[in-house]
Amino acid sequence: MNKDIEDLLPALVALRRDLHAHPELAFEERRTSSVVAVALRDCGLKVHEGIGGTGVVGVLRKGNSTRMVGLRADMDALPMREDTGRPYVSRHPGVHHGCGHDGHTAMLLGAAQQLARAGSFDGSIAFIFQPAEEGRGGAREMVRQGLFDRFPCESVFALHNWPDLPAGTVATRPGPIMAAADRFDIVVRGQGGHAAQPHRTPDVVLAASQLVAQMHTIVSRRIPPTQNAVLSVTRISGGQSHNVLPAAVELTGTVRSFDAGVQDTIEQAVRDVAAGVARASGTAIEVEYTRYYPATINSPEHAQLALEAARSVGLETQVAETPAFTSEDFAFMLQQRPGAYLWLGQRGSNHAAPLHHPSYDFNDDVLACGVRWFTAVAQMALR
Repeated sequence: MNKDIEDLLPALVALRRDLHAHPELAFEERRTSSVVAVALRDCGLKVHEGIGGTGVVGVLRKGNSTRMVGLRADMDALPMREDTGRPYVSRHPGVHHGCGHDGHTAMLLGAAQQLARAGSFDGSIAFIFQPAEEGRGGAREMVRQGLFDRFPCESVFALHNWPDLPAGTVATRPGPIMAAADRFDIVVRGQGGHAAQPHRTPDVVLAASQLVAQMHTIVSRRIPPTQNAVLSVTRISGGQSHNVLPAAVELTGTVRSFDAGVQDTIEQAVRDVAAGVARASGTAIEVEYTRYYPATINSPEHAQLALEAARSVGLETQVAETPAFTSEDFAFMLQQRPGAYLWLGQRGSNHAAPLHHPSYDFNDDVLACGVRWFTAVAQMALR
């Protein structure tokens, strides 16, 4: 590419910080979508809005080929407070770009600008700006509403900033890169009664305690040691007084895994354990088990292409030894099209906070890295 991107960076930094100051939650990204659509039109792209709710797709075509590649960025923020102290701190209390989606959006817009003015390829690039990654399945909604019917990408790529890696380094791997995410919500029901007369009512607190203990044996005793999975109970609530046995206790938690067979085993084991505890304790136990994100699985060919593109623009590359137990709804797109998901290091002296932390902020120093990678991987995919 003849023209570098240095002249784009001041405007991209300003745009990223503007998005940071105006974060929007899942499926509420109306201002963000508008900013994206205007920026894409300014590049001369054909823009399609309202896909998957607030999603935006811009299409750039050059040459005569009918081939198309997709590049994706997520736009939503998190329902959490911000504690960065930055001049561009969130103007919406309780909403924070604590995962760097503001940076992802800015990088993909920068790639659209660069490819529009200086890209060398034959075919089309679909710039996919997705809503609602944070637990609401915006990628699934875009797919359901015909994303790949309208934009027939033969492959699709995405990145995520990664504070565990130093700035200027990227990593990915063939096969699973991010975990499937399941959620369980369990209610243990009894009758309630006086704490001094426990023989008159099933003890739902005791039953819930037994349930938690037994559930934490599922991974170690039901899943082969060669497989990876995590089960965590994250919330228990019930009761209001020291001398009253409650009538119900609620439990919530998550399961992470990388194989559909492992998911099946764990879900059935949770239901089996609940049924056994219910019989033994005289309680009634209701289990709601939701598989909300599948595992994010890279095509080996496209994972290699992602690393090749990174090396071509001067980034340090690593093949990740293990996948992460965090989840990502880009998985829904990879179920429909082959592609790859890349981790882009962003750790620096002033950017060490982990993702989803009140002190997290995207590192603007890596904007150029992301723009260069997006431009390179798109052109390589259309070779």
